[in-house]
Amino acid sequence: MTEAERQAALDAIGAEVSACTRCRLHETRTKAVPGEGTAATEVIFVGEGPGFNEDRQGRPFVGQAGAKLDALLGSVLWSRKEVFITNVVKCRPPENRDPAPDEIAACAPFLTRQLAALDPALVVTLGRFSMARFNPGARIGQVHGTYGPADPESGAPEALTYAMYHPAAALHQGSLNETLFADMQGVPAALLEARQRRSSGTVAGVSSQPAGEAAPAVASATPTSPPAPEPSGLPAESLGALAESDPTDQLPLF
Repeated sequence: MTEAERQAALDAIGAEVSACTRCRLHETRTKAVPGEGTAATEVIFVGEGPGFNEDRQGRPFVGQAGAKLDALLGSVLWSRKEVFITNVVKCRPPENRDPAPDEIAACAPFLTRQLAALDPALVVTLGRFSMARFNPGARIGQVHGTYGPADPESGAPEALTYAMYHPAAALHQGSLNETLFADMQGVPAALLEARQRRSSGTVAGVSSQPAGEAAPAVASATPTSPPAPEPSGLPAESLGALAESDPTDQLPLF
């Protein structure tokens, strides 16, 4: 599938999400939030559901949790324009309550189709509801900062998944801020591993494991680590020091 075809598929899904009435959440939403980002990316970030600001703007992660996600991306020299960001449910649960199982089920086909269109090498799960989609039965306190194969039923059977706490968790529990930034340092290495495994056809069956040694945690978007591998269609020579350390990871971006 070409980038233009992927974008057309994402646009079609977005139009359907905006008009969706499959569950009760459409009754209280202001705007549905299909997701946003580049169709050229290898990396998709999947959160839980829209909050107050997302519901007003129709865009994912634009409130305080969004600012935290932007800072996390910046800490590895990425930006939200280079990835795709979406949620398990596309409409805001009232009062930011947890999404109900039937609401998650109603929205699941949209996420499945987004995954099929993008065919990501790496899915970064943000929070326990996202993690449950790709790694059912796991406990986030045990697997955060590690990667493993996506569940075959998740819609991304050829991807690796990397588990992280939801950015909003650090807003409510300050001690998780350092953990979030430390875990984020492992995402570029997980992408390199996903590329290598896809090229050799060995994604299935890999066990969950840390994505290399995490760089020191940072408190803001100020980069303190070597340039990370680009998640989108930029020249391979821009992969930076991390990729240069292992010539086997100098792979086409898509």
